[in-house]
Amino acid sequence: MKSFSLLFLSTILFLGACTESSGPDDDNPGQNFSHTLSTGASANDFLSSDNFTTLNIEIDYVEGFRPSQSAIDNLEAFLEQRLNKPGGVSVSLDDAISSPQNDSFTAQEIYALEQTHRDTYSDGNTISAYFIILDGAYETENVLGVAYYNTSMALFEEVIQENTGGFGQPSASTVEASVLMHEFGHILGLVNIGTEPVKDHEDPENEAHCDVESCLMYWAIQTTDLMGNLTGGEIPELDAQCVQDLKANGGK
Repeated sequence: MKSFSLLFLSTILFLGACTESSGPDDDNPGQNFSHTLSTGASANDFLSSDNFTTLNIEIDYVEGFRPSQSAIDNLEAFLEQRLNKPGGVSVSLDDAISSPQNDSFTAQEIYALEQTHRDTYSDGNTISAYFIILDGAYETENVLGVAYYNTSMALFEEVIQENTGGFGQPSASTVEASVLMHEFGHILGLVNIGTEPVKDHEDPENEAHCDVESCLMYWAIQTTDLMGNLTGGEIPELDAQCVQDLKANGGK
């Protein structure tokens, strides 16, 4: 999987090189906030309450590929547990969009869809993040989700549905939750892409991922190889090292 991880990391860095932020001001932190920085670049803004006290997440999805409510609830609970957001965390299902009719998507094509459909951006003391749930697959085979900017993520629901629900397979909702949380972990700067590790635990063979196999940030979570990690149908948790990293960067 080394080649996949290097491609994934270069993709988020390539997209993130497009725009620079001038930084938030004291009165309106969201006014000058850039949503096109590299993945993990805004980790502290998400984790701490220094600039933003509230988080809003918008989810758009292709018709027929709506994520389960239990996956959304698990994502919200995960973020409430780890982020210092006294104003709360809210997740809203927004638009059901028509299928783009793509068999596969590049990160640039996903961002073009975001530009068309995304409605909410960081403003005032509220920081915003965005998920788009797609039919079709990513350009790299067997990928279940990607984080491609500092607030932007995609989930490949059709691929998830094709690999869940059968004999010996985890449920779609369990995989959805795991991938939603994993991708948001990258937005929070894990592993070593915006949140500096307190102790080195980045997988040398799979950059930007944890080297602990049972951790939510293990590389397999965002690919179909995830299925072997979901023994008993449980959603993986962050290991102690990842939690320590988040706390050191303003989280809890």
